[in-house]
Amino acid sequence: MKKAIIAGFLVLLMGWSSAVVPAYAEEQSKGGGGLNQGELAPSARSAILLDADTGTIIYEKNSHDKLPPASITKIMTMLLIMEAVDEGHLKLTDKVQASEYAASMGGSQIFLEPGEEMTVDEMLKGIAMASGNDASVAMAEKIAGSEEGFVKMMNDKAAELGMKDTHFVNCNGLPAENHYTSAHDIAVMSRELLKYEKITDYTGIYQDYLRKDSEKPFWLVNTNKLVRFYSGADGLKTGYTSEAKFCLSATAKRDGLRTVAVVMGAPDTKTRNQEVSRMFDYAFAQYTMRSIYKPGEVLGIVKVQKGREPQISIQAEKDYSVLVKKGVKDPDIRHEIQMETNVKAPVSVGQVVGKLNVYQGDRLVKEFELTSPVEVKKAGFWKLFKRTTGKLFHVDS
Repeated sequence: MKKAIIAGFLVLLMGWSSAVVPAYAEEQSKGGGGLNQGELAPSARSAILLDADTGTIIYEKNSHDKLPPASITKIMTMLLIMEAVDEGHLKLTDKVQASEYAASMGGSQIFLEPGEEMTVDEMLKGIAMASGNDASVAMAEKIAGSEEGFVKMMNDKAAELGMKDTHFVNCNGLPAENHYTSAHDIAVMSRELLKYEKITDYTGIYQDYLRKDSEKPFWLVNTNKLVRFYSGADGLKTGYTSEAKFCLSATAKRDGLRTVAVVMGAPDTKTRNQEVSRMFDYAFAQYTMRSIYKPGEVLGIVKVQKGREPQISIQAEKDYSVLVKKGVKDPDIRHEIQMETNVKAPVSVGQVVGKLNVYQGDRLVKEFELTSPVEVKKAGFWKLFKRTTGKLFHVDS
């Protein structure tokens, strides 16, 4: 009798365990479909594959190991450049002068001369395509005044993004003691960089020129060959040193699904590209995005206390989607919208006023912040008085 009770309990437990494995993605310790950790990237020291929009991990292997990243470091450098441009601190047409120190950088470079000027746009090309160590330092000095100041910004940004496996010592990834990150953290900063859609105008180009109209034009060929040879690939950054081996953070997009694949410590370029391609192939074959709301769809109304406008219409800013496994007939995806009930004027553009929660069954799989698309200033006395009296006499105000 006791054995029968125990057996029944185990059957129930096994049934419950299988029920909570999400249909929208497999558990992080495996590739989807029960793959062992080494099967997608067997030669890489560490690797990770995820959906760029939601950050859902599809596959990982030693993804939190702290390793030298080589020039993948420049993803953070490009992120801070794009952030400065977005915030208006820099323009793509601004001139950047190379210091003697910047021009002295070895390794991959665009061969800046001391005192030579290029635009931010040209420097970004030199960093994204040719992995210019000199261009990276020149931009660091432009933004922060010194490479040391810029490195502090890099580490501050890493902390802000929750990158717990990371510590930067320089802005270009040249070998240095205590300079490390992980495949997981590279994926995090890659996702953040991809929020600036213009970045793929640089990382996705296969060839271009610098100093095109000069006596010595410099031909740029992207170090990431996947942007030419893998359909949908448009970034992001390669890396190599003898210590780090061959590294790559790559992104590709097909049918609305953008993926990020990172490999670190691959033995050679061919293997690195093969393993990233294999991860991409798997993601596009096995997963798709399920749209919850499309851009522009109305999600609800938020009432604003004492505002010039009494309420705000909240619309989807982007395609709110979750990753689901292809072939699953009923992944049991549902969602809830929760709007703030105590919003008081003034309200700023981008202020969080609610959230969209997406569930599989009872499990929260994604939370989207809902923000105000407009500014709402505080109403004056007469506006509030007219509104109050209007309500009393059923008059619009």
